[in-house]
Parts: sequence; structure tokens; C-alpha cells
Amino acid sequence: MSPYILGLFLIGFLLLTVGWGSKWIARLPLSYAILYLIIGITLGPYGIGLLQIRPETQFLERFTEFVVIVSLYSCGLKISRPFRRSLWDSTIRLIALLMPFCILAVAAVGHWLVGLPWGAAVLLGAILAPTDPVLASEVQLEHAEDPNELRFGLTSEGGLNDALAFPFVYLGLFWINDPNLNNWFRQWVAIDLIWAIAAAIGMGILVARSLVWINKQIRTAHGVDNLMADLVAIGVILLTYSLTELVNGYGFLAVFVAGLVVQRHGTYPEQRQSQLEFITQIEKLLEVGAILLLGSLLRLEQIQAFGFQAVTVAGLLLLLIRPIGAWLSTLGDRLHPLTRLLFGWFGIRGIGSIYYLSYAVSDGIPTDIAAQLRWITYLTVLISIIIHGMTASPFIAWHDRHIGDSRIK
Repeated sequence: MSPYILGLFLIGFLLLTVGWGSKWIARLPLSYAILYLIIGITLGPYGIGLLQIRPETQFLERFTEFVVIVSLYSCGLKISRPFRRSLWDSTIRLIALLMPFCILAVAAVGHWLVGLPWGAAVLLGAILAPTDPVLASEVQLEHAEDPNELRFGLTSEGGLNDALAFPFVYLGLFWINDPNLNNWFRQWVAIDLIWAIAAAIGMGILVARSLVWINKQIRTAHGVDNLMADLVAIGVILLTYSLTELVNGYGFLAVFVAGLVVQRHGTYPEQRQSQLEFITQIEKLLEVGAILLLGSLLRLEQIQAFGFQAVTVAGLLLLLIRPIGAWLSTLGDRLHPLTRLLFGWFGIRGIGSIYYLSYAVSDGIPTDIAAQLRWITYLTVLISIIIHGMTASPFIAWHDRHIGDSRIK
């Protein structure tokens, strides 16, 4: 049997297993991502050799980019909470306090314990800052009206920090290319921090509201083929992302904002729900592909060479930095203490980090730094998939049963 045919068999067997056995798998202390990872390793060079993807290929960057923007739109569609500060307090704390704390702490670890120069250390912090909206489906909102604060906070955090890590990626890249901050820091603040974020928010609102209005006019005049209506969601994602990138805004943030706008201002509730279900299915298929690719990229030689550095960074980030940062960030919030602990635990790293890594490598950073960052990132994602995959379902189920909506009454 050829590797191609055997690969098709394994992928088909995997999809049937997770499709038919989802109820049984859900009772086990593992996630689907772990199964995908095992099959990915089998399809790679250490197995049948069907997947032979080089880490520096542009395909990896573009594929992970598409996976993330679909997932960010899905996050936006899941949130119907009104835009009032009191209702978004946990999200504001996780983005404004926890994310910078994690970036700075990982940068310090990267510089002082791993030996990276400051620019590369900041870049590593930015790459590993986003919590992953793709692999975190078990801990996200189950529907738009879900009142659970833990799920809401993790869903909105995953949607926002995958976008808002971008300025810090640029900060690291500029620092690597020119250690003299006076030459570029003001430009970074004005363009990459202020303008790009403002443009993303504005374009996300403008494009989504315009498309919602057009959709309403077409549906009123001619109706919409229900079979094809779900494709509108992909159109909204691609138009929002591309138009925002054209004006030098952050497409990731714009797509998340577009999802929020469609959920809030979409005229037809049944169409919004249909879009969410369709996007969720696309997201799951893309997740399979992304984790298969990650499994096929793993190499024993590089794991041995960079394993200690990766375990140091991943262990401190996942077991110390994120939990401490989440606890400090939520001080004064009326959250149950166990909810605050779970905010710290569920710092799932994944496809967003791989995208930022691929983007940084394509920017032309030095080869030795690229190798360090690549394998620290891959192995951190691998460790996260394993430990969070084994704990997500049981921890969230226990929390839902005993804590409820997460706030102290």
C-alpha cells in the first residue's frame, strides 16, 4: 500500500473515530487534539512519510493564518454580551493586565535563563502570549447566551489576545533588527500600536455592518438560498481581513470584531445560528489539519537540542507565570476563587503561536534565533496540548456543576 493511500485511510479512520466516538472520547481525560497529534506523527517522517512539510515554508504560515481568522470569527459569533465595562471586566483584566504580564515574564525567562537577546526574548513572549481559540473549544462558550463567566472570559480572551499580541511581535522584530530603540520606538507606538488597533476596530465594525445591511436588502428583495447562505460567513471573514490589512490594521482583531457585530446586529437569528454551526464545523476540520501538521513537524534531534530550553519556558509559563498573572489580574473582581485559579490554568497555547512564529521567521530573523524560537514554541504547544487536553473536559465539567456562572453572589 502506498503512503498516500495509507495516509488517506488513517485520516478517514481518525475522522470516523472522533465522529462516532465523540461521546465516549469526551469521558476520557484527553482531547481530540491529542489524537490528531498522534496521527500527525504517524503521517510524518517517523511514520509513513506522507506529510513532509518544512517549517520555514510559507504554506504553514498561510494555513495557520486562515485557521486563526476562522476561529476568531467563531469566537465573536459566540458572544452576545452587551458592551458595558462591568460585563466585560474579566476580559479587560485578562487582556490589559495578564497578557502584558505574560509577555514581560516570558521575555525575562528567555533572556536570563535561555540566553536570548532582549529583542528575541520579547518576540518569544509575544509568540507565546496568545491563548488559543482553536484548541480551546472545550473551555469556550457553548452558545451566545451562556452566562458562565469562566467560559466567557476564556472565549473573549482567546479572541482578543490572538489579535493584540501582534504589536508586541513587531516590537520584538524591530528590536532584533535595530537594538537602538530611539530609531523606531515612537513609530512603533504611533503605527503598530495605536493606528493598527484603531483601524482594525473601525474596519471590523464598518465592513460587518455594511455586509449585514447588504444581506438584509438581498434577503428582503430576493431571499437567500439557505444551502448557500452559510458561505456568507466565509465571505465576511475574508473581506474583513483583507480590507483591514490593506489599511495596515490588524486583520485578526477586525475579524473578531466582525463576529461580534454580526452576532449583535445580524437581522435574522436563524441565519446567525446557522453561520455559527457552519463555521464551527469548518473550524473543527481546520483544527484537524493544523494538529496533523504539527505532529509531522516534530523532530527528535531538535527536541533533544532544545528540549531543556523548551521545558523551562513552557513549565514556567504554564505552571507559574500564567497562574500567578491570572490571580493578580483578577484581584478585586467578584469571581469565585476556583474560577480565578482556572483562568490561570487554562492558558492553552496552540495555532496562534505557530502562526506568529511562522510570520516572524518569514520576516528574516537570524537563523540561530529562528531555530531556538521555533522549537521552544513547537514544544510549548505540544506540552500545552497534552496537559490541557487531559484536564480541560473534567475541570470544566466540575466547574460547571459546582461553581455555575463563576461570580460570587
